[in-house]
Amino acid sequence: MKYPICSVSQLNEHVRDLLNADPALSGLFVQGELSNYKMYPSGHHYFSLKDEGGTLRCVMFRREAATLRFRPQNGMKVLAFGRVTVYPRDGQYQLYVSTMTPDGVGDLHAAFEQLKAKLAAEGLFDQEHKKPIPRFPHRIALVTSPAGAAVRDMLRILGARWPMAEVYVVPCRVQGAEAPAEIAGAIAWVNAQNLADLIITGRGGGSMEDLWCFNDEGVARAIYASRIPVISAVGHEPDVTIADYASDLRAATPSNGAELAVPDQNEQYALLSHLGRRMAKAVERQLGESRAILDRAAGSRMLRDPMSWVEDRRLLLDRQQERLAHALSLKLSESRRQTARLAAGLDALSPLKVLSRGYAIARGPRGVVKSVKDVAAGDPVELRVSDGVIHCEAKRKKETIEPVVAEGGG
Repeated sequence: MKYPICSVSQLNEHVRDLLNADPALSGLFVQGELSNYKMYPSGHHYFSLKDEGGTLRCVMFRREAATLRFRPQNGMKVLAFGRVTVYPRDGQYQLYVSTMTPDGVGDLHAAFEQLKAKLAAEGLFDQEHKKPIPRFPHRIALVTSPAGAAVRDMLRILGARWPMAEVYVVPCRVQGAEAPAEIAGAIAWVNAQNLADLIITGRGGGSMEDLWCFNDEGVARAIYASRIPVISAVGHEPDVTIADYASDLRAATPSNGAELAVPDQNEQYALLSHLGRRMAKAVERQLGESRAILDRAAGSRMLRDPMSWVEDRRLLLDRQQERLAHALSLKLSESRRQTARLAAGLDALSPLKVLSRGYAIARGPRGVVKSVKDVAAGDPVELRVSDGVIHCEAKRKKETIEPVVAEGGG
């Protein structure tokens, strides 16, 4: 049989993969005594869990360690929840702890973590499902025990802070085996009756067992299904329940729940007073500006003498008329001068003007005579002079050798 050869790292990684693939090791509770507990500057916690038969190395990273509600000490018995795997560099398996509680509440804590993980996976705690708390609630339903100190504190605070709200106490048990069903039923009843626009459910402080009814799955689902916003106000500030995760808003205590539910009337009165003063100053400033505009308008010449505006426009019209007439006169004079220049030019080019200087125009049978070739001996010829026409007859013709230069030629 041929055995495989692998490196140390390969073997460690193979063992790690085997452990990671085992569902039983991906999430389990381990009970033991703390030893060699060290918290590093990075915020990570390293320790061991031991009992009479063995030791288990553990690590709790900074994010999970920040959720611890107690200070771990060597020798303390605890219940740790996490997963088992191998860190390949060291080749030792260890428990990666996500939560840890002192031993003695292990069963309850295990149930708490299991239900929390289940409901979180279903989305019951998602922020997108949280409903806004009304700023000025008109009706508030207190789902709690009518005999406890918590309900008296809430009624006192609600009455002092916002007496305008109507407060209804919906009685139910908040401890014992029957409490979860009563709490869930009361929340559903308030929704069915449309009794209020805000629900506060909770009770005063106590042990984990006392508060356990608010870690019930039925209560969590009733809070999630409520179309009316729900404030969870259970126990003291360190106490955290499943109802806190499912509610739309968590209050540290019942008294704090009442404070979060309504505004303080004194603060609102102060705010209204402040806004009233600001509004009065704004109106006063606006009136002052309007009065100044009115005063300027009242002192204007147009309002004091409305016809002055018409008279000003009439004077402007007269000046415009004078300017237009002057411009038209200049245009006519220029046109006359231009016409005279053009007439003189035309007159200088007129044939009649040439005739007045002793020239004549000869016309033969074939039109104006421009050459001796245009007439023959015996042809009648008309001579147009400045004052008439002379009828002649061509006796003979003679061509000149040199051309006749026209008058004025160079």
